Order: sequence, then structure tokens, then C-alpha cells
Amino acid sequence: MYEILDKIELPYGVRKLKLSEKRQLAHDIRELLIASVANCGGHLASNLGVVELSIALHTVFDTGLDRVIWDVGHQSYVHKILTGRWKEMENLRQYGGLSGFPKGLESGHDAFDTGHSSTSISAALGMARARDQLGQKHAVVAVIGDGALSGGMAFEALNHAGQLDTDMLVILNDNEMSISKNVGALSAYLNRLRTDPSYTRTKEEIETVLHKIPGIGSNLARAASRFKDKVKYLMVPGIFFEELGFTYIGPVNGHDLQELTLVLTNVRRMKGPVLLHIITQKGRGYAPALQNPDLFHGVGPFDIDTGHLPKKSRKTYTELFGQYMTEKARDDQAVVAITAAMASGTGLNEFAHLYPERFYDVGICEQHAVTMAAGMAKAGLKPVVAIYSTFLQRAFDQVLHDVAMQKLPVIFAVDRAGLVGEDGPTHQGVFDLAYLGLIPNLTIMAPADENELLDMLHTAFLLESPVAIRYPRGVGEGVEIQQERQYLEPGSGRIVQEGQDIAILAIGRGVKLGQGAVNLLAEEGISALLFDARFAKPLPEKQILELAGRFPRLVCIEDNSMAGGFGSSVLEILNDQQQNNQVLRIGIPDEFIQHGRVELLFDFLEMNPPSIVQRIIHRWPKLGRNRSLELLRFGKK
Repeated sequence: MYEILDKIELPYGVRKLKLSEKRQLAHDIRELLIASVANCGGHLASNLGVVELSIALHTVFDTGLDRVIWDVGHQSYVHKILTGRWKEMENLRQYGGLSGFPKGLESGHDAFDTGHSSTSISAALGMARARDQLGQKHAVVAVIGDGALSGGMAFEALNHAGQLDTDMLVILNDNEMSISKNVGALSAYLNRLRTDPSYTRTKEEIETVLHKIPGIGSNLARAASRFKDKVKYLMVPGIFFEELGFTYIGPVNGHDLQELTLVLTNVRRMKGPVLLHIITQKGRGYAPALQNPDLFHGVGPFDIDTGHLPKKSRKTYTELFGQYMTEKARDDQAVVAITAAMASGTGLNEFAHLYPERFYDVGICEQHAVTMAAGMAKAGLKPVVAIYSTFLQRAFDQVLHDVAMQKLPVIFAVDRAGLVGEDGPTHQGVFDLAYLGLIPNLTIMAPADENELLDMLHTAFLLESPVAIRYPRGVGEGVEIQQERQYLEPGSGRIVQEGQDIAILAIGRGVKLGQGAVNLLAEEGISALLFDARFAKPLPEKQILELAGRFPRLVCIEDNSMAGGFGSSVLEILNDQQQNNQVLRIGIPDEFIQHGRVELLFDFLEMNPPSIVQRIIHRWPKLGRNRSLELLRFGKK
């Protein structure tokens, strides 16, 4: 099927290929990438852009020994292919299949597990220092995109690496610039000149000779150095990196295999920290991804011929949030929206188009986004910060110190809360109820359906204090959208369905799981009450205690870590009031959840409705009128 992939032994066979064969290999890989992501979903545009870079890296470096760290990591599919995992690409991001990110347990060629951005240079510096301390000789390489380089942590690491003068290579994969004349003959000549070992040797020899001239040698050397710096300022485009202590090489055409391989070969011999700047195109080799790289950054299964995605039957929570924001901004000039390099992912594209002067994409800088919002709120604006649950973790101190401590009315739209599925443990948003729940002055809500999301947004704008609304990835429940919005009194829940035998207390997506369990319990003659808490903080304490008085047995369901989550908060209330209820908590266990479809993960975690029923019956076998376990249809989905 594939002209080269089918024939070579990976990864070391790449080095033996002729240039023409490597170009055919690049073609094979692009075909495989498109077919795999079209079937499984994933990050396509970024991987299409690093095909030649990945081949060149595997030509020059030995990833079984040398350490290559990918930042953010979503562009490591080609690396996986080149390290012998290409036949497993048909199960990419599927339960039990290949991860969509580097994973050391999956392969020894994956040097460092990544998934959040701006971490590679810090990790590479740590590995390089450990190598030197242990007397080892391997190379250490960090591959970072221009988006990830916007993160403050990356600059902290660059600054430190330059100070330490450690041998390491940072490859800046710049896919926001076009491949233009700056990646031409002069640039290529300068790069070859600066990376050529003879140039470095000659430079050192000249400096040594100048210093030896009696009386004037040191002055001549300093004058030569100043002259060199002036020329460098004129000729070297990456002077910022030079000032940080890096030797800057570039820009280099990231799709020219011959030039890339030559530059990498020379750079490998250089001493001290080096930054190699390459220019690539997102989506290269597939027209739909090249024309719309944002859409094909992270994409679900699609039609290869047209690039079209299947149409959704109903709106996602993200789309509803974005729609509400544009309507709210139309009526209120004080409303501003802030996101961290996720305008499309958080549903704010339309807002950005209609109100560009009130939209702020700060890059991958969650800490800055939150504190900037605090400043805006302090000055009288109404900022909404839309960040994925798993990325908001990075701004914990800013939420606590800069927003909540001053009780500033910042609204946090916490997208991708709960299990997100195929992106795996680095992206599962299952910790936010725990890490936000301990912060004073912060109201936390979680909708069970579309109307609750809109009511919670409406409520958040009426509160003069910080609010977080966490909602899941994907489509809503399909309820009819009400035109009138309701104010939700903080700390108030609602009874969804009455019952007699047991009470199920749920929050967010747990309400749907609870409803499924209620229906199955009813088939077995067990009458269960279902309560939608709506608020994780303040909890609907009065209502929970009333239910605790009616029902000796309670079940708490949440799409969040049980450690410090909703169920734990319920137990605290019961303990404080000396209630002796038996409580079964159902949620995410104290572990990192691997990748796979959300539905399969709920099955695996025994959180689907049939499993919830089984766990209830196992805990209280005498519950209800029909106690025959054999009659329970646990396999029903």
C-alpha cells in the first residue's frame, strides 16, 4: 500500500534512505495521517506540517538514545509512525490504542509525556543538566511551536538555559509565517556559515590570536566583538534569542529535507544552547487542512474527499456559550471575552468577529488571562474568561489570589469539564470541582442541560462576585431552549424526579447518568428520587439535609474526581450536622484516566447507568420490592 513504509525497518531504516526515498516516505506518511485522522479524529494540520522535520530528526538523531521532547505533543503522530507504530495508527486515540500524545509507557522513543504547552524547554533543560551531571553524551532536543512559545514558562526556561550555557537544541516550529524570501539563498548561506564547524573553529582561533597581541590584544578583541555584534544585529533575525544566550539559526524551510538534514547535522555539533527556527505550513499536503488549519487542528472523523465533518444533530454547550456571549455583548458594552489561544475551541469566533475591540486572545498564557481579567473587573468591565478545565489548572494561583481574594466579578467559562475522551489524561477535565471548590468567594455551577447553562450564565452576570460555570465537551441533551432566562439562587438545587426508596444527588453530567439509573431502578420496582444540585459551591445544603432526613441511603454522582469533589462536599455537610446516612459516591477514582470515547470510559469506570444500578444493588441488596439480581439487565446501554 505504501511504497516506502511497507519496506523499511523503523526507526533506523530512515537513515539509510536516499533523498528521493525520503520524499516518497513523506508522501506515504501524509497519506497515512489523513486516513488515520479521518477515521479516528485527532490533530491533523499540525502533524501534516512537521513531516519533513520529523524525518530529518530521525535521520540525524537516535531517539532511542537522544532525547527529543515534543511541545505540546499533539504534533508527534509522525514521530510515532517513524518509531514503528504506524500500523497501530488505525486505532489512534481509541480505547486501548495509540495515545494522541507522547507517552513513555507506549514507547521508549517518547522521551517525556506532554499534553499541556510550553513545557518542553524546561524539561529538556532538566534532562540536559542531568546528562552532564551523570557524564553522559546524548543530545537533548525540544521541539516547540510558535503558539506554545507564547507561554511564559517557555521564556522562563529560555532565560535559564541561556544563563547555564548548557548544550541543548530548541527547534522553533513556526507555522504562522509564510515560506517567503527570508527562507531563501542569503538565509540558507548564513545558516550554513554559522553552523559549519570550521566557522566556529576559525572564530575561536582569531579571538585567541587577538588576545595574544601585547598591549592592544584585549582591546582589539573587544572591538572585534563589538563589530561582530553590530553585524549580527543587522544580519541575524533572531537577535532576541541571541540576547538570551542562544545561538540563533534560521529561518530554515521546514519542508526542505536536504537543507533541514544538513543544518541539523551541523547544529548537533555546536556547543551551548542553540535555537533553530524553521518555517512550516499547517495542513501541508491536504487542501482542506491547508485552507482551514484551525478546523483541522483538532478534528473529529471527516470525509477525506471533501474534508466535511458530519453534521451535529444539536448544538454543543460550547456553541451555546458562544451564542449567549454575542447576544450579551450586543446589549452590554462592558462585556469582554478573554481566551488563551482557544477562540474557536471555546466558541468565541463569532464574538471576536463582531466585537474585536472587546475580544482578547492572549496566547497560551492562562495566568496572564486571569489576572488581566481581574484588572478589567476592578476597573468596571465584565470579563468572561473561557478556558478548558484542564488548562485553567495552570492559573490556580491567579484565580485564588488575584480574583477571589478581592471578590472581583470575573466569570470563568470552564469548557471541556469532566471526561473529554480521546485526548486522554492530559485533557480530562476531572479536577476542577476539587481545585476550584476550596477557593473562598467563588460560586461554582454545573449545568445538567442547555437551559441550565444559559440560566447559569444569566445568573453569573447578576452576581457581583467571581463565578465558575463548568460544562462538558460535546452536544447538549437536546432539550427545548426556553426564551426566558431564570435567575438561579446560589445554593439552590431542584428535584428532577420524586422517589421513595433512595435519593440520587447529582451534578452536571451526573444528572443524565442519574436519570438513566433512576429509569432502570424503576423497572426493578425501586423508586429513586433524583436531585440536580446545580451548585457545587455554595452547595444546596438545606435541600441536601432535608433529603438526608427522608432517605437513609444517598447516592452522589459526578463527572469529576471523587477526591475533593461533589460527593466529598456532601459527606462534609452530613458529618458537620451529625447525620448518619449511608452514602455511595460515584465519580472519577484517584487515578489518571486514559484515552477513549467518553461512553467507553464511563463503561470502564462503572459509571454508566447499568453499572450504577449494579453498584447500588450490591451496596444495598435489600433495597426496594424486587430484589432479584438475576432480573437486572446490566448489559443494557
